[in-house]
Amino acid sequence: MDSQTVRRTFLDFFASKTHQIVASAPMVIKNDPTLMFTNAGMNQFKDIFLGNTQAKYARIADTQKCLRVSGKHNDLEEVGHDTYHHTMFEMLGNWSFGDYFKKEAIEWAWELLTEVYKINKDNLYVTVFGGDEKEGLEPDNEAFEFWSKIISKDRIIYGSKKDNFWEMGDTGPCGPCSEIHVDIRDEAAKKLIPGKELVNQSDPHVIEIWNLVFIEFNRKSDNSLSPLPAKHIDTGMGFERLCMVMQGVKSNYDTDVFQPVIRELAKIAGKTYGEETKTDVAMRVIADHLRAVSFAIADGQLPSNNKAGYVIRRILRRAVRYGYTFLGFSEPFMFRLVPLLALQMGEAFPELESQKDLVMKVMQEEEQAFLRTLSVGLQKFEHYKPAKNIVEGAFAFELFDTFGFPIDLTQLIAREKGFDVDMPAFAACMEEQKKRSRQAATVDKEDWTELIAGDETEFLGYDTLETSSRIAKFRKVKAKDKEFFQVVLDKTPFYAESGGQAGDKGLFLIGDEKIGVDNTIKENNLIIHLVKKLPSDTAKEIIARVDPSKRNMTANNHSATHLLHSALKMVLGTHVEQKGSMVDDERLRFDFSHFAKMSDEEIRQVEAIVNQKIRENIVLTEMRNLPMKEAQELGAVALFGEKYGDNVRVIVFDKAFSMELCGGTHVKATGQIGLFRIVSESAIAAGVRRIEAITSAKAEAWINEQLEQLAKIKAVLKGSQDPASAIESLLGQNADLQKKIEQFQKEKASGLKQELIAKISVVNGLNFIAEKVDLDAAVIKNLAFELKADVENLFLVLGAEAEGKANLTIIMSEHLVKDRGLNASKIIRELGKEIQGGGGGQDYYATAGGKNPAGLESALKKAVEFIS
Repeated sequence: MDSQTVRRTFLDFFASKTHQIVASAPMVIKNDPTLMFTNAGMNQFKDIFLGNTQAKYARIADTQKCLRVSGKHNDLEEVGHDTYHHTMFEMLGNWSFGDYFKKEAIEWAWELLTEVYKINKDNLYVTVFGGDEKEGLEPDNEAFEFWSKIISKDRIIYGSKKDNFWEMGDTGPCGPCSEIHVDIRDEAAKKLIPGKELVNQSDPHVIEIWNLVFIEFNRKSDNSLSPLPAKHIDTGMGFERLCMVMQGVKSNYDTDVFQPVIRELAKIAGKTYGEETKTDVAMRVIADHLRAVSFAIADGQLPSNNKAGYVIRRILRRAVRYGYTFLGFSEPFMFRLVPLLALQMGEAFPELESQKDLVMKVMQEEEQAFLRTLSVGLQKFEHYKPAKNIVEGAFAFELFDTFGFPIDLTQLIAREKGFDVDMPAFAACMEEQKKRSRQAATVDKEDWTELIAGDETEFLGYDTLETSSRIAKFRKVKAKDKEFFQVVLDKTPFYAESGGQAGDKGLFLIGDEKIGVDNTIKENNLIIHLVKKLPSDTAKEIIARVDPSKRNMTANNHSATHLLHSALKMVLGTHVEQKGSMVDDERLRFDFSHFAKMSDEEIRQVEAIVNQKIRENIVLTEMRNLPMKEAQELGAVALFGEKYGDNVRVIVFDKAFSMELCGGTHVKATGQIGLFRIVSESAIAAGVRRIEAITSAKAEAWINEQLEQLAKIKAVLKGSQDPASAIESLLGQNADLQKKIEQFQKEKASGLKQELIAKISVVNGLNFIAEKVDLDAAVIKNLAFELKADVENLFLVLGAEAEGKANLTIIMSEHLVKDRGLNASKIIRELGKEIQGGGGGQDYYATAGGKNPAGLESALKKAVEFIS
């Protein structure tokens, strides 16, 4: 039975049992602070299990994309080395939310496996929870009794809490479980040892195939268990393992889930799968990791240097490293396998097909970047000779800090060479770096002086730029030899730096006293104003006034990022996702996911859309304290990586164009922005681009500056109405002249070559030349190498003057380095002193530059001393 049929049969079976078939949730989780990735089929239903959300359907079945590479469920190091562990895998599951429980789950699992898939009953064993005294949990005798009605009791095994009590993490829904194991060994092996004795003993051919979880508890943060409002069923069957059983092979990697990719990979590498252990492991690693990285990118998570992005980058780099080391790939190769993967899995997971081009481009860029780093780092490792086969912690840290090698990658390479890594020393280097960072950021803060009780400041800055306030508390701060004060008000119009928006600046007015507010920050939810001094009377009322010009310019730039975000989606595609931003009163910076440099035409299109929306003068629609669910139902864009509370603020500039969750300050209508202009577009990481732009008066000033420059160019070109053509003509003329000069220099050097040969003097058995020439540096180099090729035992020193600077060149026959102990690099440094300069180079060829052309004669005379 092929894998497509295996998957379809499972879903059809549970549809016949009145289950609603639902699509897989994304593998990358964006709205759960406890998880980065979906690591089990039940993740998307957690709120239902907790009773926070009502289930739309009482019975559900699906196939869920899962990723296990970090935390409690970490299978990364086993992947590729055994036959059944994976990073990304499919979990076939059926669910009951307060409907059926153990009896039906057990009976249907047995029916599907033995009557529909027709797996031999004699190859199956089951486990049930054996209880745990420390937790006060009894054995699951209920599940035992249900199983005993359909399978012999000697095939039922009581298991430990570790094996038979399922928990998704340190906290959350959990409960006892019953696993179904299958024995796929050949008959001879089965006669030697009964399969029952190998259950949960890490035998690669007696493995768990399906886990039936009876969710009835919630694990709290204090480690206690409390009953859930309703009992639920959560089952998970490994799709890849099921395919292995159904296709009669001994490894998941030998199924049609992986073999098409492995065969294509072997073809590209010029290898044969099954011939050599190391190359087989490499192909399995790559085939597995290809799926994990492809699905993560398709789900919106690009590789990066932190959080979920770092995990994906780490997986991809692990695959690339195996390909580089064992399959001989020195150029990107994984991205070439994506179309085949999309063809295989696109029917079940259409997002992979729709995002195929993005996945390929991001993957190719990441591969290229890491291969460059990997090559340099591995070469460094090749020349490293550790004492006593222990890789120094400092060296491992250098690989990490300079070449981006994760420590686990260094350990892997070391193991392959028979080395160990001094991990305590590596950890010490890491701590020392952190210590330096902490010292650089050391801030000495005095205790707060509290004048008004309470920790919250009322923020009024959305509606006004000036309030009458009082100081709630203050403290003195010393940082980098500077002293200032942090002030908290009972209410304030000042916006604190957050969400990429710079903090407000302005004034505190106390009678005739004026105190500048240099910045506003947020710390522990406090809005803190930074000032150089305190009011003479801290108990007096304060007029807190935001600088209106800076606030308005900042608002212009912030609102422009929202318009820009929507315009980018229109021009480049819906894959565009904000990855970061920075806005202040000077400019805006916007980072976004995209796989290629924007063309000039695309940039102009984006600018045109934004400026059109500005001219439309769209009035701001602001919705405060909107329930998050309601905001999502409206279609408001929640930015990746942002944390939102139960109630959110939604900023709308034409509901059909731009609607985002945002806590920043904005214009009342887009016309206030005035003008939008992109000044740069660049890459900041593989698959992540950055736009820098300006608005309003800054954009106007920039355009005026460009017009002034154009006017000056026209004046130089004597009023030409087509300056571009005139400049092209001048450049062409310049290129022609440069070619003529180069030809003249070559001809001059050709004649000079014979003159220099004629001036050779024999000094201590060497053909010595020391002359001043009138040539440029490139021609001197060519002349020197030509003389070296034509003259044996040559020791040549040439001096030249160009644009008020002095230059020296030394070249010698290469055998003189070894035979006479001469070193051009050392000699040139000595001669360079005569021209008040320095230089260096190779043993036989070196150059120097200096600011004293008058010293050339003495340098040339001194040269003979080194061979006399």
